[in-house]
Amino acid sequence: MELIGQSAKCVVLLLLTAVSVQSVFVEPPQPITSLRSMAESQTRLPCRYQVQAGEKVVQATWYKELPDGSKEQIITAHFRDGHTEFGRYSGRVRFEGGSPTENSALLILSTEESDEGSYACHISTFPNGNFERHITLTVWILPISSLEPVVLEEGQSFRLAASCRAVGRPPPLLSWDTDLPGQSSNRSNVGGSVSSYFSLHPLRSMNGKRLDCLVWHPGLEQPRRISNSLVVHYPPDATISADTDDWFAGLENAELVCSSGGNPKPDNITWTRGGGALPDGASVIGGRLVFGRALRLNDSGVYECVVRNKVGAGKTEYKLAVTETSHRTSPIDNQLLIIIGAAAGALVMVLVIVVLLVNRYHRHRNKKLERELSEKTEEINSFSRQASFRRLNSVSTDSRVPPEDYTMLRVDSRMKNSEMSLAQQEEGAEPREPDPGQPREGDPTPPEEEWAPTPSAEEEQDNDDTDSSSYQISEALTNHFYYSNGVLRPKPHSNAILLHPRGQII
Repeated sequence: MELIGQSAKCVVLLLLTAVSVQSVFVEPPQPITSLRSMAESQTRLPCRYQVQAGEKVVQATWYKELPDGSKEQIITAHFRDGHTEFGRYSGRVRFEGGSPTENSALLILSTEESDEGSYACHISTFPNGNFERHITLTVWILPISSLEPVVLEEGQSFRLAASCRAVGRPPPLLSWDTDLPGQSSNRSNVGGSVSSYFSLHPLRSMNGKRLDCLVWHPGLEQPRRISNSLVVHYPPDATISADTDDWFAGLENAELVCSSGGNPKPDNITWTRGGGALPDGASVIGGRLVFGRALRLNDSGVYECVVRNKVGAGKTEYKLAVTETSHRTSPIDNQLLIIIGAAAGALVMVLVIVVLLVNRYHRHRNKKLERELSEKTEEINSFSRQASFRRLNSVSTDSRVPPEDYTMLRVDSRMKNSEMSLAQQEEGAEPREPDPGQPREGDPTPPEEEWAPTPSAEEEQDNDDTDSSSYQISEALTNHFYYSNGVLRPKPHSNAILLHPRGQII
């Protein structure tokens, strides 16, 4: 009994010792960790134990935990016996480090979908016992996708234009990138595959338009694009063209060209004239109707071109009317017209240049004449001012009469003589009453006033000149002087020189 009691005490001590010892893992730090990997890629399952003082890792082992609770051994490494791989994992796994007891991370070289599940890293130490870390692995499969186009024909009812399919883990998403008016529908299938269908009403204008399928998956940085162009078949449209519309007898190398659209490209082109055979010398080369000889008057008629593809046929007509002569001008006439037009253009340009030069010359000459006229006018004005100054300075300086009074008397005398002369010219030979202010013939000569100065020879000459040119002086006085308070005063002028009665320039 005592032995049994001592054994029980030892077991309890061992259990307490095991409970008191805590494991130290560098990675993963948590007891349970989740990871994700891609199929057909390398997967790393981390496991690194940090030994304590006096502790040693004896063995490291990886297990896969099965759904029924059992464990499947993958690989093990003993500090003395080395490592061993088991079952289907042989050749597919290995330890990351060269010393598995120090770095026990597991590498799955090519991950498969079946590798998804829970894994355990078991570390056996001495003297502290065993420790574990659990890792849950999720395996993603990049989608495998495909697109199946459908060839449509114009005139068909609303129908499927293309279908897109993809398989992956997790299941991908599908969409369409197109400007075509249509409808799409998606469907999920067992095993992670999805399908998308695009339907529309086909028209020839849709042919060649973009209809791309986009595959979305969390394992892809951006959606995968499957490029596709819609194919719509439609019958051809025939058209006939020609290099000229001047058909005349004798025309060489005459031909008609039949063009056609359509999808697919037409594989048959036929020519007829009026529903019958072509004229002699005309042959069909591809889509061209070629006359291998000079054109004749009897080649006139209605020519028909018919083009066909596997969808349908198209036809068109061309009325060819051959005339005896050409209604177009010859190349020589065209060249002559071009030469005449060029010469006329050159002549007009020369005339324009001549007119511009003459106009410039006249402007320059007018400016020169204006400048010379201005200089002459200034010179005449200067001479006139100098002559007036000299005549005013020639007035007598008799001390008995003040110079200003004598000047006024002399101007007054000239003014009266000018008025008399003007009156005589206006009345002609008609008699007029004598001026009471003037001496009559036969009257005694009035005595000279004491203040009147004795005229000099120069003054007498001036009086004679004044009598002979009274009209001119009258005009000059009228233009340049005016009466004010019984005094004759000069009119203001921009070029006038004002003189003081004593001969000083103001």
